[in-house]
Amino acid sequence: MAEPRRPLFLDDLKVGQRFETASLQVTREQIQAFAAQFDPQPFHLDEAAARHTFFGGLAASGWHTAALTMRLQVESGLPFANGWLGAGGTLEWPNPTRPGDVLRVVGEVVDIHPSKSRPDRGIVTVRSETVNQDGKVVQVTTAKLLVFRRPAAAGAG
Repeated sequence: MAEPRRPLFLDDLKVGQRFETASLQVTREQIQAFAAQFDPQPFHLDEAAARHTFFGGLAASGWHTAALTMRLQVESGLPFANGWLGAGGTLEWPNPTRPGDVLRVVGEVVDIHPSKSRPDRGIVTVRSETVNQDGKVVQVTTAKLLVFRRPAAAGAG
């Protein structure tokens, strides 16, 4: 079992701080199950039909790739003390995720903006790339995250 990671607060972060997650493999069955429930298009569901589409073969839904990216971020990315609390962002899918791909996320803190009106928090912008085993980028995410400062010690002051 992995060692628990020290939770990170706003005060622990620096612009330029980089991270990399663990990896996971995507299966044909996962792609088809996700698509059947959330994005039932032929290029996500049917390998034969997918060959005659833009993708030229079975491809995961971009939303599936986003969900897998979120899982990797939460389980092995930056361990924010109060979780990955989204406050906006952008997603791009420059290449499809395919059956058998092994995905990991590499990212960087690109901006830290402490709140002036609420000094216990701030907005941290993280840019990350989800890459496959060949180094192909399958998702680019720029996420604005609500991150809290370390709480004052009990009884201090």
